[in-house]
Amino acid sequence: MSNSLLLSVAPYVVVLVSLGTAIIGIVAGVWIETFFISKKTDKNKAQALKIIEDAYAEAKTVKKEALLEAKNEVQSLRNDFEREQKEKKLELQRSEDRLLQREEFIDKKELALDKKSEAIEQSKQELIDKQNVLEKEIEEQKNIKSDMIKELEKISGLKKEEAKNLIINELTDEAKIQAAKTVKSIEENAKQEGNKIARDIVSLAIQKCATDVTSETTVSVVTIPNDEMKGRIIGREGRNIRAIENATGVDLIVDDTPEAITLSSFDPVRREIARISLEKLILDGRIHPTRIEESVDKVTKDVENSIKEAGENAVEEAEIYGLHPELIKILGRLKYRTSYGQNCLKHSLETAYIAGLLAGEIGADIKVAKRGGLLHDIGKALDHEVEGTHVSIGVDLAKKYKESNAVIHCIEAHHFNVEFNSVEAVLVQVADAISSSRPGARRESLENYVKRLEKLEEISNSFKGVEKAYAIQAGREVRIMVKPTEITDETAVFLANDIAKQIEKEMEYPGQIKVNVIRESRFTAIAK
Repeated sequence: MSNSLLLSVAPYVVVLVSLGTAIIGIVAGVWIETFFISKKTDKNKAQALKIIEDAYAEAKTVKKEALLEAKNEVQSLRNDFEREQKEKKLELQRSEDRLLQREEFIDKKELALDKKSEAIEQSKQELIDKQNVLEKEIEEQKNIKSDMIKELEKISGLKKEEAKNLIINELTDEAKIQAAKTVKSIEENAKQEGNKIARDIVSLAIQKCATDVTSETTVSVVTIPNDEMKGRIIGREGRNIRAIENATGVDLIVDDTPEAITLSSFDPVRREIARISLEKLILDGRIHPTRIEESVDKVTKDVENSIKEAGENAVEEAEIYGLHPELIKILGRLKYRTSYGQNCLKHSLETAYIAGLLAGEIGADIKVAKRGGLLHDIGKALDHEVEGTHVSIGVDLAKKYKESNAVIHCIEAHHFNVEFNSVEAVLVQVADAISSSRPGARRESLENYVKRLEKLEEISNSFKGVEKAYAIQAGREVRIMVKPTEITDETAVFLANDIAKQIEKEMEYPGQIKVNVIRESRFTAIAK
């Protein structure tokens, strides 16, 4: 019974023992964990306390530093405020000093003005006293003069008017004698310099022959038989026209103009070579790059020979000898150069003839005048190749080929670039103007002509007292109607001169312009 009971109770005992052992183990584990946690908590508490103490100490340090910095900032602001106050006080003090000085200066000024006013019043009174004295003296002098005149009339037996006429007659006779002596002296001086004065007068009188210029010819037109020829000249993909332009240096303009092609270039020689070459190619019919080059080369040689021959003919025609061969060749280039529609080589020959004739009439050097006239525009032959005006280029060429100083001066002065120092230079300038301004020599557009007339009337109407101005005689005369109530006969003379001077200053015109000022008074009455 007991054994079985023991056997039946044994499992429960084992369970209980195991359970007790587990409970004991758990309790022991909990106690041990609690023990270690407690120890760790104490340690953490100690660390926290230390951190708090450190934070408190650091806060105290930061607080001290903040207080110290605040004190420093307050002290700095206080110092700045005190410095600003001192500066303001100094500025106020200076302003007060300046005001005091200005008040003293104004007081002194007022005192000086008072003294000056007193002095002026005193001077004014003195002047009044002097004026009274002078008036008395003048009155006394008049009385004395009247008494003397009466006494002289009594002594001479002549009245005042008779004595005056006698003196005037004597002075008139004396003046006539003196004038005769002066005239005689002037005539003697005039005879001594008569030839020079006569040449200068003639030169200056005809120097007014000037002209206005308008446009330059820079294109040539080549006539073609039909418009189909335009396509052949252009060629496949434009190769023929490019070949012509490259070989001649001239631009070809193929447009809608029927049966015509335009050649454009500032170089007249190249333009002439291109024109002749194109005409020959059209006549021949074979137009391709190789044929174009051959034709241009041949025409170039022909034109060069023509230029040389033209120069030689011009020199021979003008009867001028000794020119350098290169200068003759350059002169021949003017055959293909035009200026305002006028052929430059023909113009140069005309200038040489006219200059020679004028020189012969007044006794100047004919050879220098003719040579200067022929070469005066030589620079135009190269003005498309060399920089500078045709005058400067011509002067350089003349110096290069050893022309005389007199001829060089004629070239240099013919456009008033320098002052004239010889009669021959004036004659070349005059001959140049005469050749350019003869009827039909040069072209002038209608627009420029109308503008010149309008400008002429505008200048005339701008003067005070002018009622109306009319440009007549193709702009060579202007008639000005003035208001007779504002312009007198005497002032009309000055008005005409002033208008003429203003026209010379503002306008360029050929020849001369006559200024006629007309003043008339009309009075009308009606008989009833």
